[in-house]
Amino acid sequence: MVEGGEGRPLVRHRLLGRDPGRTAPAEQVEGDARGDREHPCAQVAAMLELLVGPERPQERLLVGVLGILAGQQAVQVAEHVGSLLQVEALERWNLHDVHHLSKRVAGRRCETAFVKLAVVGHVEWVEFARVERVPTPGEIVHATETWAEAGGGGAVAAAQLARLAGSASLFTVLGDDALGARAREQLERQGVTVHAEAGPEHQRRAFTFVDGEGERTITVLGDKRAPQGTESALPWEELAECDGVYFVSGGEAAVGTSRRARVLVASARELPTLRRAGAPLDALVGSGRDEGERYGPGDLDPVPRLVVTTAGALGGWAQPGGPYEAAGLPGPRSDAYGCGDAFAAGLTFALADGAGTAEAVAFAARCGAAALTGRGAYGGLIGL
Repeated sequence: MVEGGEGRPLVRHRLLGRDPGRTAPAEQVEGDARGDREHPCAQVAAMLELLVGPERPQERLLVGVLGILAGQQAVQVAEHVGSLLQVEALERWNLHDVHHLSKRVAGRRCETAFVKLAVVGHVEWVEFARVERVPTPGEIVHATETWAEAGGGGAVAAAQLARLAGSASLFTVLGDDALGARAREQLERQGVTVHAEAGPEHQRRAFTFVDGEGERTITVLGDKRAPQGTESALPWEELAECDGVYFVSGGEAAVGTSRRARVLVASARELPTLRRAGAPLDALVGSGRDEGERYGPGDLDPVPRLVVTTAGALGGWAQPGGPYEAAGLPGPRSDAYGCGDAFAAGLTFALADGAGTAEAVAFAARCGAAALTGRGAYGGLIGL
């Protein structure tokens, strides 16, 4: 932000480090400072069309990571400055402001109402070992720290939603053993209401190395066990009362039942199941760095209303919407476990709360960045 004539601020837009070099005066909502604080989003009235192509090195790298999705839309992206600037604006506001902004801008719901959220997905009991580097074949390394806790996409996403909304439900399958019982207890301490069928097998486990750079390397022990949507002991009818559901894993019937929620977000890792279910999605989330989560044209019918492809520190790509910036880390980097799940949970929360695409993606990026600064599955999860 820079000063213009008569002391009025000028809007300055950045997109992946690129400055279009075109500015326009912002208009204040009211003449007093209080009005500006209460309606910060409305201060930006100008519109600016941008031509975005993979011209800078960072943009070329983003296109390389995201592949065909970014390449198809990198020819031209035209957006309103009011939407594009929300990424920068969210970096300056605290999370409490972000939560109440979504209610204030469009009067989406009264302050006394709460979003009701749920996750459908799997849980793993994860043992962590922090090492200087992941061992090469035949090598022995020593761990500087070890711990164990309930993890997996369903567990992390449910815990993140519970932090944001005060509570969240998780529909899952747990082992009928001591580790399954410990996983349930740990999730309930996180504010998660666990709806789980106890399978006859042992709880699925995983082992995770966290290296000196905070990168995680995961080895999963056993087959993924996720709810199918046909378990009579689970209260599936509750999903119809939810403002938002994040589908991590499960059967086709579980997808169809999840679609009864007002907003349905799903993981791109379950593309085969989503394709067979044929349920319309409000958003699909996947990593551009993971081949198992790549989404391309024609992969789903109907086409999701929003597709978000993440690319770590490069930010990512929203379709529609174009590239977005990664959020800054709120603290030192700890480990990357659960960052993608926290991102998807943040996106689900924001969309269920009535946020627009740019606002929801920016909020999700903050959730993912915060997860990178905490230990294990829950250490970096943020709340409001």
